[in-house]
Amino acid sequence: VKFVRYSRLVNTGERGRKAEDIALEWLLSQGFVLRERNFRAGHREIDLIVESRDRLHIVEVKSLTAPAAASPYEKVGRAKQLLLASAARSYIGLRHIEKEVQFDIVSIVFYEDRHELEYIPGAFFPIY
Repeated sequence: VKFVRYSRLVNTGERGRKAEDIALEWLLSQGFVLRERNFRAGHREIDLIVESRDRLHIVEVKSLTAPAAASPYEKVGRAKQLLLASAARSYIGLRHIEKEVQFDIVSIVFYEDRHELEYIPGAFFPIY
């Protein structure tokens, strides 16, 4: 096992991939089942699509490196919510999903040698 200091996550792409890995590992440990990762519908993307017994969860993963002025989840504004809802509609249509859909956020803050994860179920409810 190689130890990676989070201070070395220098670009946002690398930090984002690491955050998605951490979020997925945590969600799986909580009993969720992975359906898709980085689902694309045109220019829209869903980070993680997981399933619980009764729902499909559309999960946006946001991360920041400390110190940060705001929490990562605060970066999921109205425009991003609408893009996620649009991508979710595409996914639901393609896969013929009939379960209830929930939009969640996993927020991760990286510190020098650790991270903090916050899971926000039902983080927003898009109005179509």
